[in-house]
Amino acid sequence: MINSKTSLREKSIVFIGFMGVGKTTVAKLVAEKLYRSFIDIDQEIEKEFQMPTTEIFKTFGEQTFRQKEKEYILKYTSQRLKVISLGGGAFLQEDVRKACMENAIVFYLDISWESWKDRLNMLIDSRPVLQNRSIKDIESLFHERKEIYSDHNSKLSTDTFNENEVAAYIIDSLKLAWELYD
Repeated sequence: MINSKTSLREKSIVFIGFMGVGKTTVAKLVAEKLYRSFIDIDQEIEKEFQMPTTEIFKTFGEQTFRQKEKEYILKYTSQRLKVISLGGGAFLQEDVRKACMENAIVFYLDISWESWKDRLNMLIDSRPVLQNRSIKDIESLFHERKEIYSDHNSKLSTDTFNENEVAAYIIDSLKLAWELYD
């Protein structure tokens, strides 16, 4: 269980940001290099329901998905030494934001609309909240979600970096913070 006496070095690391920004890829790399357990919240939910996220949304609805998402996030952020990738909409829930900010180190992976838009064709079929939306609606969602990511410990714009560079930067930042504040 995490508490105020948990050292910075032992706190779990959480990645937030818009869908398709690279949270899962970067989180896996960071977990590997720091010898920590990697948790992808969406994958945990998919395992439980034994179906992809898009099917969970269709079959059970977004509310059921968000409730399950919250349960997993509260569970894993209260543990030490995890690297956790959250779905793009997880931070919509105040309880999730609060738990992450209190118990973990939160990295916000940011991306510009122009850079993200180049990824849309790869994402559209696998992301339930993009289904049946116009490009204008998706852009509105993109900008709305940026506001919910304002709670974080560190922000990194990923436009000009590949996932290995982002992971290396984060690891270097963490190591410096651990030296300075632990």
